[in-house]
This record gives sequence, C-alpha cells and structure tokens, in this order.
Amino acid sequence: MDAEKGSIFPFRAPPRKIVYGKVEWESAMKLVRWGLSGLEKPGILDQEGRIRDLSSVIPDINRLILSESGLNALRRIHLAGLPEVPSETRLGVPFTGTGKIIAIGLNYADHAAEAGLKTPAEPIVFQKATSALCGPTDALEIPRGSEKTDWEIELGVVIGKRAKYIAEAAALDHVAGYCTTNDLSERHLQIERGGQWTKGKSHDTFCPVGPWLVTRDEVPDPQALDLWCEIDGHRYQNGTTRQMIFGVAHIIAYLSQMMTLEPGDLILTGTPAGVGMGLKPAPVFLKPGQIVACEVVGLGAQRHLTISA
Repeated sequence: MDAEKGSIFPFRAPPRKIVYGKVEWESAMKLVRWGLSGLEKPGILDQEGRIRDLSSVIPDINRLILSESGLNALRRIHLAGLPEVPSETRLGVPFTGTGKIIAIGLNYADHAAEAGLKTPAEPIVFQKATSALCGPTDALEIPRGSEKTDWEIELGVVIGKRAKYIAEAAALDHVAGYCTTNDLSERHLQIERGGQWTKGKSHDTFCPVGPWLVTRDEVPDPQALDLWCEIDGHRYQNGTTRQMIFGVAHIIAYLSQMMTLEPGDLILTGTPAGVGMGLKPAPVFLKPGQIVACEVVGLGAQRHLTISA
C-alpha cells in the first residue's frame, strides 16, 4: 500500500457513456471526496472521467452542497479550469454530514426466500452506526472472532432536502443522489446474539460507499439499475432494483412518517439473493485476504481487500 495515497486499488475512470435502461447520457455529474482518510477534499468527475479538485470552490461536499441550490451551483462551474487529481488517489465516502444510516431489510423477495423468511408486509427498518462508513477501495475489517461476515450489494440513496411527512409522489424530489453501497453484516451478532440487527451491521468498514455520488437528475428511474457482487472473482449476486418489494419513493415516504430525514442521511435499500448466508449446500462467509468487488451499474464499482480487525 502507498501510505500517501492510502489505497491498494487505483481509481478507475468511468466509461464515456452510461446507459440507464434504454436511455443514454454522455456523462453524469459525479461527486467524489479524495485524499487520506479524515483529510478528504471535494472533487468532481469531468466528461473524460478525470477527477477535478473542487477545494478552491467549496469547502466540502456537505449538507449545503447536497441541496438543490448547491448542486445547481456546481453545474455552472467550468471544470476544465480546475486542477486535475491523480487517478490513483484514494477516494473516500463521496459526501459528508451523514447524521444517520437507515437500512431496509429483506427488500428483495428472492433474498427473503433464501433467508427462509416471509416477504415483509411493510419495510423492515434498522440502522447502522455512522462509524461503519468507509471509502470504495478501503480495506474491509473482519471482526475479531467472526466466522460469519457476509456481503450485501445495495443501492444507496442520499437525502438532499429535509423530509418529514411527505407523500410518495414527492419523495424523489428529496433525493440528492445515488451511490453504490455494501451492507456488510456479521450474521452471528445479527441473528444469534439477541436484540436488533444493528449490532451485526455496525462494525468499522461495514458500510463502504461510492466511488461517486451520482446526482438525482442523472438517474431517471432508480428502479431500473442492475447490481452485482463478486468474491475473489466469483459472482454471487446479480440482480436489479426493479425486483425491490418496496421502491425507493415508497421507502423515503414511509421513513418520513417516523423520523425526519435530513440532508446527508444515507438509506440502504436492500439486497438481492446471493448473500453468503443463503448459499446452498452450505453458507460461505468472508475471511481475511479476499477481494470483495461490487457495483450498482452506472454508479461506480467498489473493490476491497478483507483484513483482520
């Protein structure tokens, strides 16, 4: 590992064109935060997939920037005049100011079936500690004594406008953007130690996010995104967000009846079948020294080395 760059995996630029369903865009506005952990600076990808340094323009990609007015201001910036960031630079979580991470359990029928559980009548809601956040190429820690650390590729939704008691029809207006996330889980702590799922979901590095935050206007339908996860090159998960039991708009509206969603809050929307816990004839779990790769197609891929905590 290069200590100055902080990652064993280099950043990979996106393709020139990204396809969502049958519609094609030349490029999307992708926001990043780059640099050593805890010292990240704001950045943005230009149309060639190069990172441009935004630190002379804004202090960070924070709650103010995630607002509609903040994002519109970024769209007016002449990117070619900004310094270019080396492509091998470490990327962190692409936004800051996350007050809470809210996750939805068993939101794909095939995942509920592999877990041997009934399809939920309402969204199953739990939370992850914000200390679980990490970047898209950071090492993933296997907790001490763990034998059941599992993977879960998920679409992440980032709130950009305060949401309280909102209607489903207006829900997506409160989204700043979307990102690739992985809801890492220690199944022994989650299932066999009593209490709520949070205890098995909150270890450090159990919520890698990024590489980019892709703005809402560049994802016309969050229910039309493919997602996958591979361990050491073997693809275990291969799904699509159209298989969700509860769609993104429903989830946001539902949560807003129970808690106020604030800019920077992150919602994990559930995972399709193929997690290690549900594999037959025997479950498969992560161990140190493996490579975990996953992607929500169009939102960027992650690649991690697993290590002992």
